[in-house]
Amino acid sequence: MAVNEIHVGDIGTQFVVEVKDGSTAVDVSSATTKQILIKKPDGTLLTKTAGFFTDGTDGKLTYSTISGDLSIAGTWKIQAYVIIGGSEWHSDMQSFKVHRNLT
Repeated sequence: MAVNEIHVGDIGTQFVVEVKDGSTAVDVSSATTKQILIKKPDGTLLTKTAGFFTDGTDGKLTYSTISGDLSIAGTWKIQAYVIIGGSEWHSDMQSFKVHRNLT
């Protein structure tokens, strides 16, 4: 059985996204804005407040889904966005699949 699938309606799925400059993690610990941007297959954009995965020095931000987030099956995209001082940073975009349920 599959153990790593994400399904429509899942709550508590944790996403971890890393902000990098080339191959080096960006220290986001002083970021005044921390967001996870999630684009649904229908083009709808969700903007979620992110937290630090550890303390931010590793460049990693996290978000756990709530009711209504994962509402449709298909291929989704995710990206982190931070503001640090006067600089804005975006992570690379990643794709993930949300699967239908049997019921």
